[in-house]
Amino acid sequence: MPKKPVSKNVSRLNEDIKRELIDIIGGMKDPRVKGGLLTIVRVDTTNDLAQCKVYVSVMDRPGGAKEVVDGLNAAKGHVRSEISSRMHIRRAPEMIFIEDDSAAYAAHINSVLKDL
Repeated sequence: MPKKPVSKNVSRLNEDIKRELIDIIGGMKDPRVKGGLLTIVRVDTTNDLAQCKVYVSVMDRPGGAKEVVDGLNAAKGHVRSEISSRMHIRRAPEMIFIEDDSAAYAAHINSVLKDL
C-alpha cells in the first residue's frame, strides 16, 4: 500500500513542533534527559494530526539514547500540554519518542573512513 504524501501544511506543522520541542526539552529538569548532545532528528505527524513520532538522537552519553527516550516518554503528557499551549492548538498530537542512532552510525562510518 503506497504511503500518502505529506501535505505542505503538515510539513510546516512538523517544523513548528520540532522548534517548540527543542525549547521544551532544553528547559526540562529530568536528569535522564539532561546531559549529552540531544538532537531531534525528525518529526513525523500523521495527516489527521492524531499522532506525532519524534526521532531523537543522543551523542556523548554513555547510556545512549535509551534512557533519554524513556525520560521523554515518561514526560510526554507534559510535553503535549506545553505544545498545545505554545502553539495555540486545541488538540495536540500524541507524542511518541523513538531512538534514532543515525548520527552515531554516521560518526562511526566517518571514523572508519578516516582510518583507511
